Amino acid sequence: MPLLLFPISPPCVPPPRPRLRRLSPPPPMAAVAPPSLSTPVTILPSVSVALPPLPPPATDDFHWLDLFAFLNSPADSYQIPVEEQEVEVEVEVEVGVERERERERERERARKAEHRRLRQRQVKAETEAWARAADEYRELEREMLDRRLAPALPYVKSLFLGWFEPLRDAIARDQEVQRRKRVKHVYAKYLLLLPADKVAVIVMHKMMGLLMSSKDGVASVRVVQAAHCIGEAVEREFKVQTFFQKTRKKSAGENDLALEKEQAKCRKRVKSLVRRRKLTEAQKIVQQEIELEEWGTESQVKLLYSHQLTKHQRVLQIFDQHLNTRLKKKHWVIECDPLVHEGFESTARHVEIPYLPMLVTPKKWKGYDTGGYLFLPSYIMRTHGVKDQKEAIKSVPRKQLRKVFEALDTLGSTKWRVNRRVHNAVETIWSRGGGIAGLVDKENIPLPERPETEDPDEIQKWKWSLKKAKKANRELHAERCDTELKLSVARKMREEDGFYYPHNLDFRGRAYPMHAHLSHLGSDLCRGVLEYAEGRPLGKSGLRWLKIHLANKYGGGIEKLSHEDKVAFVENQLPDIFDSATNPVDGNCWWMNAEDPFQCLAACMDLSDALKSSSPQCAVSHLPIHQDGSCNGLQHYAALGRDYMGAAAVNLVPGDKPADIYSEIAARVLDVVREDSMEDPATNPTASLARVLVDQVDRKLVKQTVMTSVYGVTYIGARQQITKRLQEKGLITDDKLLYEVSCYATRSARGIMAWLGDCAKMIASENHPVKWTSPVGLPVVQPYKKYKNYMIALQRQKAAFPPNFVHSLDSSHMMMTAIACKKAGLHFAGVHDSFWVHACDVDKMNQILREQFVELYSMPILENLLKEFQTSFPTLEFPPCPSQGDFDVREVLASTYFFN
Repeated sequence: MPLLLFPISPPCVPPPRPRLRRLSPPPPMAAVAPPSLSTPVTILPSVSVALPPLPPPATDDFHWLDLFAFLNSPADSYQIPVEEQEVEVEVEVEVGVERERERERERERARKAEHRRLRQRQVKAETEAWARAADEYRELEREMLDRRLAPALPYVKSLFLGWFEPLRDAIARDQEVQRRKRVKHVYAKYLLLLPADKVAVIVMHKMMGLLMSSKDGVASVRVVQAAHCIGEAVEREFKVQTFFQKTRKKSAGENDLALEKEQAKCRKRVKSLVRRRKLTEAQKIVQQEIELEEWGTESQVKLLYSHQLTKHQRVLQIFDQHLNTRLKKKHWVIECDPLVHEGFESTARHVEIPYLPMLVTPKKWKGYDTGGYLFLPSYIMRTHGVKDQKEAIKSVPRKQLRKVFEALDTLGSTKWRVNRRVHNAVETIWSRGGGIAGLVDKENIPLPERPETEDPDEIQKWKWSLKKAKKANRELHAERCDTELKLSVARKMREEDGFYYPHNLDFRGRAYPMHAHLSHLGSDLCRGVLEYAEGRPLGKSGLRWLKIHLANKYGGGIEKLSHEDKVAFVENQLPDIFDSATNPVDGNCWWMNAEDPFQCLAACMDLSDALKSSSPQCAVSHLPIHQDGSCNGLQHYAALGRDYMGAAAVNLVPGDKPADIYSEIAARVLDVVREDSMEDPATNPTASLARVLVDQVDRKLVKQTVMTSVYGVTYIGARQQITKRLQEKGLITDDKLLYEVSCYATRSARGIMAWLGDCAKMIASENHPVKWTSPVGLPVVQPYKKYKNYMIALQRQKAAFPPNFVHSLDSSHMMMTAIACKKAGLHFAGVHDSFWVHACDVDKMNQILREQFVELYSMPILENLLKEFQTSFPTLEFPPCPSQGDFDVREVLASTYFFN
């Protein structure tokens, strides 16, 4: 085989564009006579030559003297014959280029038309949801009377139809009473803002959503929570409709004719702008014409007085209100009838879900309440009614929040879609009853039967087991409702080419999608069902990272191997991977053994498609590849304190394989437990427990306590964590040893935590909340106050400050990385300390996130914090910053497993 001396481009790289060649053979050398200096040459008017062309190569009939004369002839005295065919080729090329430009213009027009169509759908989804629901129930009423269709309706539709009429009529009567009263009730101002049918629909859907999402499985909700949620929904709908309602009102007096005309003109202008999707201009006019101030929590709660849901006889049969005294703080709750609650699992697909993923790119953030959804009220921070935080973020200059705005815009501009093959597998498993691959079982745990004996001890055991089984069934019910809500959103978005998640922040600066159910922030089910809408070729490095990602999602200790070992593991499992991708539900189901089964299945499908293609490196991948921090809280503490030992334990220092602090602490605990197990139980009471536990100490047992030890977990909290893990293993014991070992292993971090806690205590003692500014310019205010007198909760301010401060640092790192990735042309998604991009871009993102981490900790963060405290509280004497070690944060740049 001959040796190739030129590089071969991979098949996915397009070949270079061929050069234009002369279609006719060149003229013979004799035909091109060199010019004579004595005889002038006539220039053809149709040919213009700027420079003398190069001469033809010298041959026998071309003397070197002639060549000399040729090179020294003036530019305008020599004529080259031009073949007509060459001119034709040039014309054809120009025509082809023009055709390509026209096609590109057509594609651009099609893209704009599609964007306008999607934007129109998005506007309708945000502004007409409740109106459509009310119209639907009115139509169902008519059909039920005419055709008796109620028995054929879905369970929740029949429930809603039964509630709609009496609730609507009750609200309408109450509205009429309040209109006639001279002294109106406190909630009348808000109750009269919307029609009764629309308020009824909002109440039904919001109550159903609250009862379905109750965490402990009990179909109950606090009265205050229900009032706030319903009031917020009414406020949201009122703000969308206010402008049109106000401008429809006609002036009563004759002198107001000019004002009426002006209102009609303004309203027509806004409608025209909305129809043409010029929403920004429309909103400016609305804001100029009408002051739409935020109601606030107090006003929202006033809308729903505690007797409103339960005073009507037919509604009383469904909801019950009573005083909950099980907790220390007594509170009123609204509880749903258990028989009705049983039907909630099939309800989600019929419940109106606000703040769905957007069909178009979210509005860019420009202020506290400017950005996100097009018309739905959107706020950059979830303040939960805390005025201090709201005022803080409103008062800072917009320029200071530039990085925050840019980071949120970057997260919101990432386009997602439903992975239909994974979704098909989920729906198949769910239709068969669930219970596998991490999906909750649709069947309840059987309740234990009462024993026939009358032995008090046996009866007491039965009561405890019965209570435990009922509690487990309530939790299963809550999980089933949550799963159904997630799948209902997936079904709605399945046929869309792509959608977006607007993001906002919690008070610490961590970013969250504003949609609550199906997002990449959610469970393994959510992450497996979602993928990037825009794909990119894998390339050589991307294929390798796809294999590493699959190994990480499989877990079971594989994620702690080196990258080379992970690739080898995947290559050894290729038959199982191919089977999982081809036949995920009825095959050998290797993917179901993974720690993150649905994400593992998505990776199996992506890798299978690539390897079965003619060119794996050219296969287009839509799968987001994750790079996760290694105990990220400790990573930030180690960087703050320049602690070399702590840095080495959490992969800030380069190493051949990833360090695992959880396994290290588990090994230390196991050594002590083995020593105790050798003791005599008569002299050492813990010896018998140690013998039981000697085979139970592992990485999973200690992970949560180690992770939360740097977030201020108390001894009692740590004991509860370990107790829960041992309950899962069928064992119960004390965890003082593990807590002490965790604190010892993270002693440098505990020193910084103690300093932060001391500063917080001094500030809270002055009855002020702890405030600081994150490295990206975000003002942070801790919201903790006492419930009764609104005084500062000193202990909670102190305990919460260290973890909240670290969370503000990891959110700053994520925002800095997001901005840098956008500038580099990457599609970025982030979940706190987990950063996602396409497989082909992982190497680039790894470089970026390390550079941003070094840039973050090149700032004097603790010194800046101390200066901020001293400026805000000049009368207090704060302790000096903790001493720092000798760790060079620039070593992170060479650490392979810093994020992996």
